[in-house]
Formats: sequence, C-alpha cells, structure tokens
Amino acid sequence: MSTPMHIPKGKIVLTYEDYVLLPNDRNRYEILEGELTVTPAPSTKHQSASANLFKLLSRHIDDRNLGKLFYAPIDLILDPTTILQPDLLFVFSARQHIITERAIEGVPDLVVEILSPTTSRSDRVTKAQIYARHKVPVYWILDPDDKSIEIYMLEGDVFRPVVTLRGATPTIAPPFTELKIAARDVFL
Repeated sequence: MSTPMHIPKGKIVLTYEDYVLLPNDRNRYEILEGELTVTPAPSTKHQSASANLFKLLSRHIDDRNLGKLFYAPIDLILDPTTILQPDLLFVFSARQHIITERAIEGVPDLVVEILSPTTSRSDRVTKAQIYARHKVPVYWILDPDDKSIEIYMLEGDVFRPVVTLRGATPTIAPPFTELKIAARDVFL
C-alpha cells in the first residue's frame, strides 16, 4: 500500500532554499515575496549601459575606497522569501558585514535596475515597492530607450524622485556626494 501524497493547501511560498535548486539555464530567476519570476538574458543595449555605468562607478568607488560595487548576477537576499538580482548594487565600506560568500544579505546602499521590455513594470512597481519596504535608501532606474537615469531617494516608505539625468550635463548622483555623471557617458 502506498503512502498518500501530501499536497499543501493555499499559496506556495518559495524561499532561498528553493531558489538554489533552480537550473542554471541563462535565465534570470528571482523570488519576489515568495513568488518565482524569470526573465531572459538582457539585451545588448541593456548590457552596454550596465557595463558603462559599472566602469564609471567603480573608478569613483575604488579611487576613494568607498565600498563594494557588484553587478548581476548577484543574489540580494532581503528576507527568506525575497531574493532579487539587481543589475548593480553598492554597499558602503562601513556596511561590508552584509556581504557574505553566498550573497548580499541585507539592504545595500544603492540598487540599480536597467529597464527592458520584459522588466519595466516589475522594476518600476513591484521591485520599487519591495526595495522601499526593505528601506533601500537610493534607487536608480536606467532607461536605455529614453537614455535617462532616474534617481530616487527613500523618504519614509516611498521613493521620491531626486533628479533625472539626460544628455551631456554632469549631475551629482546620490548616494555619492562627489560623483557627477552624465547620461551620455552611460548610453554610448
């Protein structure tokens, strides 16, 4: 006689333990508050913007020994049921304790998401809400089609726009107090 199968009732909530069992198939998996999402590999326009921004930021960060900058894929574990892979993220030196061997386990000082047709709504709504709820202080959204960089800072429990970078005018880019960047330098 066989043992009956136990089927859980209600919504299945995934955790980091489920996440690490996912296949390595070039797709980008995230768990957003217990729900699995998957997106295909980013476009060349997306990757070019990511690489250009990484170079600009890493030069500034390394020259001043400010902290650590990471690029996708890197796991950001905000809680056991919320594992994201932002395009870039930054952690100040004083907060390096959240960097572990397996992931960034805690709230980074900056999260950057680069829009693509398949992620635009998630980046602007779902992820923005998650980052705000977890108190990420600064959130950048890069739009390769619009060639713009939107910079938001957390006020209370919502992100407020600080500045949108377009064109060739260099502008201070929080959380960095001495860094001026121009959108033109990111969207070559």
